[in-house]
Amino acid sequence: MSFNIKTDVKVNIIRSNRKTLSIQLKSGEIIARAPLRMKDKEIYSFIESKKSWIEKNLAKMEEREKAISEVQPFTQEEINAHAEKAKQIIPERVRYYAPKIGVTYNRITIRCQRTRWGSCSSKGNLNFNCLLALFPLEVIDSVVVHELCHRKHMNHSPQFYAEIEKVFPEYKKWHKWLSDNGGVYMGRLPK
Repeated sequence: MSFNIKTDVKVNIIRSNRKTLSIQLKSGEIIARAPLRMKDKEIYSFIESKKSWIEKNLAKMEEREKAISEVQPFTQEEINAHAEKAKQIIPERVRYYAPKIGVTYNRITIRCQRTRWGSCSSKGNLNFNCLLALFPLEVIDSVVVHELCHRKHMNHSPQFYAEIEKVFPEYKKWHKWLSDNGGVYMGRLPK
């Protein structure tokens, strides 16, 4: 099946027991998540209707990948320095926000991660990316609050985001900043 979006873009259709059709872009490919019985024609028609959004975001992805390819990887010494700085900043921010949210936590770990800025386990262990130390404090706070709010909601439901906004009303702004800029930093991690 063909359509008029850039010809070099692969479409990956994933069918499941869902009721709605959605698309996302990942590594220059379109991922269409579709109900089991939806016809290819309907899927491609939907993709075509999102053409301007797809092309705009593919261009952004290409720009980001180009920016990443033009920067030098971090040295191990730089990574270690970022980790040390993060170990000074992040636990302090966790201690500040946990009582405001009304949650407890267990261990805090700072790691050099390629795909995540933070995570929270069901046991309350918090993990944060050492590269956060390079960003404005508001970005660090947005990740800290996000992970601490998982102590109340282990999902990304509307209630979860409402909890974040109660404590950190500018969350969307700083989350967007991280989405727009963070990839270049992760791209500097050595292979």
